[in-house]
Amino acid sequence: FRSPPPERSKKMASLLGVHVLRVGLRSRTVLQPVLLQSRRRVSQLSSQGNLNWMIAAGVGIAGVTSFMYYRTNRRKPDTVGLNLSSQKTQGYAKTGAVHPEAVAEKLISEEPPKATPPAPPTTTPTPPVQELQPELPSHVPYVLIGAGTASFAAAKAIREKDPQARVLIIGQEKDTPYSRPPLSKQLWLSEDHEAARQLKFTASWSGGKLVDVFYKWPFCAPHELASQEEGGVAVLTGKKAVGLNPTSKTVTLEGGSSLTYDKCLLATGGHPRNLPVFESGPAELKGRSSVYREIPDYLALDSLASSVGSILVVGGGFLGSELAVGLASRGKSKGLKVTQLFPEEGNLGLVLPKDLTKWTTDKVRKEGVEVHPGTTIAKATCEGEKVMITTGDGKELEADHVLVAVGLAPNTQLAGSARLETHPSLGGFLVNAELQACSDIWAAGDVACFFDPYLGRRRVEHHDHANVSGGLAGRNMAGGHERFTHQSMFWSDLGPEVGFEATGLIDSKLPTVGIWAKASQEESELPVDDFSRGVVFYLGEKQRIVGVLTWNLFGKMDLARQIIAEEKTEEHIGEEAAKFEIHSQ
Repeated sequence: FRSPPPERSKKMASLLGVHVLRVGLRSRTVLQPVLLQSRRRVSQLSSQGNLNWMIAAGVGIAGVTSFMYYRTNRRKPDTVGLNLSSQKTQGYAKTGAVHPEAVAEKLISEEPPKATPPAPPTTTPTPPVQELQPELPSHVPYVLIGAGTASFAAAKAIREKDPQARVLIIGQEKDTPYSRPPLSKQLWLSEDHEAARQLKFTASWSGGKLVDVFYKWPFCAPHELASQEEGGVAVLTGKKAVGLNPTSKTVTLEGGSSLTYDKCLLATGGHPRNLPVFESGPAELKGRSSVYREIPDYLALDSLASSVGSILVVGGGFLGSELAVGLASRGKSKGLKVTQLFPEEGNLGLVLPKDLTKWTTDKVRKEGVEVHPGTTIAKATCEGEKVMITTGDGKELEADHVLVAVGLAPNTQLAGSARLETHPSLGGFLVNAELQACSDIWAAGDVACFFDPYLGRRRVEHHDHANVSGGLAGRNMAGGHERFTHQSMFWSDLGPEVGFEATGLIDSKLPTVGIWAKASQEESELPVDDFSRGVVFYLGEKQRIVGVLTWNLFGKMDLARQIIAEEKTEEHIGEEAAKFEIHSQ
């Protein structure tokens, strides 16, 4: 349904002290404090005239019941002037919750559980892996395919449950397991560029010490695993598993070598999607464009940011927006021009309500990024030292390099040889409630398509999910029978003024209700134009709350998970919003 005309809405708000500022088909925006009242469904109204009278009546009731409360309680948020890091620390300290970043920082900064030094990570080309690791064990009880966060969490969990366990992690990358979020977050915003070039940053959750991205563990070489009296964890780097036979319990590696297992984990992650215009373009164009996922991608892009004059980022999602802001921050002193284009109406347009995504785009522009929303690429060519882009509406853009960040495709190639079922639309290996794909094979992280008991079949591509699902899969591999019910969260920071956390189904196609704190004690004009801090509720079938996003409000994800698990509905939003204490954090 539509809102009353703007002039009538503004007059109504002025006369009644109302702070319900916008009502729309897809989203509603509300300024705190507002007491939301239960109301009849719009479909029950017989005419637009009745609709307007019902809106006026409901708004009047809300205004009368909340006006005095608002006058006596409104105040500026306590955290005005604090940076995002301080706000996060305060928010989590108040609730006692633990941020996934804090968990990761502990794993990358703590001393290994044994004195044996880990295998050194490598970030430069190395000789073929077979030459470095000529003796591959013929059998390993626990084989984890993929060397990311999910496999590392599984290895830790297996060793905790089975202290004598022998575990082999097989990774296609040339590095030992590391935390991936800093590649698009902390490393780009670090003031110590020399440290960032060494993959180090200042840990915000671990006392401000300098840490690198690698998980700390006394990894041994694969050929040493059998001789470890108390078991251990070995990492086979730079090798891709190309075959899996559940019947013979055999993993085949590129080059023809193979080994058998007792239990196997599929945590193969994903690979960056590309656009056909670049992927199928001439060699020169391919050389001036890239995707982004791994440590070598960070090192290459960091080098480009110091050597070229302009970079075009294609994609307005989490990765594209974080990298655009990070590049602009890194390149300010060097005059680097950063341009971003994407087909959505604004940054993070696939997850945020329309008004919020436009406000976010303004903030990204404030960080120095030239943003072109609602833009597609019709043609890309190389002219001299430049990449020339022709947009769908005929505009011409140019850059020295193009970075494509348009999503991730799950690595499920092993489904063919293993005869495992994958989801036709969501992608990923289909698993049961215990993350098991078939007998003695589990899946975790990006490639696990699991059944969420509250939200249905899902596949999630975030760090928290990789860590928690990997740990649960590892415990189940070691004899446990835990059911996966965790509602994972994700987070993103876009410069010094925008940080958010979310859990559940966060999709801009869903109806939303947003509750926003007032940035000052002055009366607000319609429409809402300041989304400095608040909470957004995403509604599913039967108006049930299926997702919660907190904006510049931290440490509230346990509360958000509880709301989803208790199947709260739209009529509960007033009382649930009050629990987030938007003004008092």
